[in-house]
Amino acid sequence: MSYLRGERKRKFKAEINVVPYIDVMLVLLVIFMVAAPMTNPSVINLPTAGQSTQPPTDYIEITLKPDAAATISVTSKNGANGNNQQESRDEVKNRQQLYSLLREYHQKKPELSVLVSADKGIIYDEVVQVISEAKKIGIKRVGLATK
Repeated sequence: MSYLRGERKRKFKAEINVVPYIDVMLVLLVIFMVAAPMTNPSVINLPTAGQSTQPPTDYIEITLKPDAAATISVTSKNGANGNNQQESRDEVKNRQQLYSLLREYHQKKPELSVLVSADKGIIYDEVVQVISEAKKIGIKRVGLATK
C-alpha cells in the first residue's frame, strides 16, 4: 500500500457566509431612509363644507371651553330687524350639567337645532362627544360654528 504524499482527508466548513445578506440589508436600509421623507403622515386633507343653505332662526348655542366648563344659551332672531336675541344663558361647570340642561331645553322646544362652538385649544373628542350626546337626546339638526 502506498500513500501519496499530498493526500489528506478534506474537512467541510459548516459556516454560513453572511456577507451577502448584510449587503442586501444595507441596500434596503438606504432605500427606506431615502423614501421615508417623501411621505408626510402629518398632513391630513379634511373635507370642506359650505355654509348651510338655510341657517336656523332659533337655536341652542353650546360654547365649549377647555377646562370642561361650557355655556349654553337659547338664541332667536327677531323678525323685523334680524338681530339675534338671547332668551336664556347658563354657565355649567362640567359635561353632565351641560347634557341635563340640553335635555331640558330640548323638552321645552324640541324643534330647536343645536350650534356647537368650541375654543381653539379644546380636544376634538370632546366636541364629538357633545354632538353625539345631542343626537342621543333626539336633536335632529346639529351644526358646528366656524369663523
